[in-house]
Amino acid sequence: MKRKQIRKKRIFLLTVGCLGLALFFSVKKGRPVRAQEVSYALSAAQEKEESNKIHNHVFIGTVDVSGMTAEEARGAVQAYVNQLSGDKVTLVNKDTGEKLTLTAGDFGLSWKDPDMVEYAVELGKRGNAVSRYKAIKDLNASGEHLPLSLSVDSEEIAGTLQEKCASFVSPAVNFGLKRVGSSFEITEGRAGYEIDEKKAEEAIRTALTKNWTGGDDTEIPLSVVKEEPKGNRESLEQVKDVLGTFTTSYATSGAARCKNIANGCRLINGATIYPGEEFSTLKAISPFTEANGYELAGSYLNGTVVESFGGGICQVSTTLYNACLKSELEIKQRQNHSMIVNYVKPSMDAAIAESSGKDFRFVNNTDAPIYIEGSTVGKSITFTIYGCEKRDPNREVSYESETLQTIDPVGVQVTMDATKPAGFARVTQSAHTGYKAQLWKVVKENGQQVSREVINHSSYMPAKKILTVGTAGANPASLEQLKAAVATGDEATITQAAGALASAPQTPEQTPLAAAQAAVVAANAQAQAAVQSGDPNAIAAAQAAQAQAAAALAAAQAGTQ
Repeated sequence: MKRKQIRKKRIFLLTVGCLGLALFFSVKKGRPVRAQEVSYALSAAQEKEESNKIHNHVFIGTVDVSGMTAEEARGAVQAYVNQLSGDKVTLVNKDTGEKLTLTAGDFGLSWKDPDMVEYAVELGKRGNAVSRYKAIKDLNASGEHLPLSLSVDSEEIAGTLQEKCASFVSPAVNFGLKRVGSSFEITEGRAGYEIDEKKAEEAIRTALTKNWTGGDDTEIPLSVVKEEPKGNRESLEQVKDVLGTFTTSYATSGAARCKNIANGCRLINGATIYPGEEFSTLKAISPFTEANGYELAGSYLNGTVVESFGGGICQVSTTLYNACLKSELEIKQRQNHSMIVNYVKPSMDAAIAESSGKDFRFVNNTDAPIYIEGSTVGKSITFTIYGCEKRDPNREVSYESETLQTIDPVGVQVTMDATKPAGFARVTQSAHTGYKAQLWKVVKENGQQVSREVINHSSYMPAKKILTVGTAGANPASLEQLKAAVATGDEATITQAAGALASAPQTPEQTPLAAAQAAVVAANAQAQAAVQSGDPNAIAAAQAAQAQAAAALAAAQAGTQ
């Protein structure tokens, strides 16, 4: 009870003190103040302090949030921002004057500082009674206009510029050449335009976040970068001479490989390359997909031949490589195949592989444009490179392949295929001889050799012949015999053992006979290997094994009669 009396006394004294101060300041200013006015102001201050609502005459941006709770004010301001997001914004191409109308929401317009609501709620409620009284008085007199901060999203701006401003963008089209009969036609170039995305974002951000109040009359000029086309008629008129040409044959290729070669040739044909410009064969002819015109055909992979989309495409890059060599263009990237190919000599090939990044790249190191003409006729592919010939007509360039080492494949690789019937035996990949080679560039002037240099080194791995053997339906004893034959590495022995699988009995009572037959094949294989080794002891042991196997076979045959 005593505490309550003390508290009431303090409140009374505080109130009296505040009234006194208010009266003092009012009198000092020369205006008499009624006690009723001061009492009312203090009462209002106390009421607002206890309230969770925003005082009257408070605005966030242009939104009047007077008398609202924080939640209500937040909703009102957000509704206004949502309305702004739907307002129209017109982008203007500075170069052409073209206009594109979008909305502010397309650029990710949002309310940057929702915490401003909490500040609005606290207005007139901070400090002691006197300061609160003065704050409320000022609010009643002139109100409070708090800033509404807006922001835009960089990613949404970039996405909108790319997706919706396509009409502002166009790639440059270079002057080009078109082969018509035995002459060239020049195709006109066209300037290209690109939006300067950095400047565009700055312009959009400034327009929509610096005191923007909406409306449908907002226009934002965008900077557009102009890209001039490469080339001109004067430079292209120089292209008249054959700099180099080369042809390879694919007469033994199947239909799918033929189609792949023709498709790759088509994708390169007609390329115009300007001085100093680099050409990537891989970029020009990939991806190797059905949608891009390719079919499944044989290609090299880790020393084996596999089916892949675009199989045979390396003959395209190889033919182009040799045409570039004859034209003496600058070679930037060239790799040989993993195994030797049969359509050019060693070191004259150029492999392409999308998975490993193998590419054939070259640079037009002449001072005039060059034009690549590609054609396929009668299962032959030809590339001819045209340009402006400035080399001495008495100068002759040729290339010589030199084999440094030949590496013969040893043995045969056997693949046991459970999907093929017992007795099936077929060579599914021929053997490939390995080579180490290099390519010489030879230059003659007036018939006399003036230079000779090595321009590349190549290494081709040997690959064993692959023999696929069927094992479906074979009994365990026969399979063991086949494995013994495979261990010899001799193709004839393996083929014989594979053939024996077909005639080998499958019933339990015939198993001894099958085992005896397998033992004979194994003994014969052992004998053959011993003879090849030239070791007398091995030969004697093999002969003994043959005799023992023959006796066992005779006994087994007698037991089945």
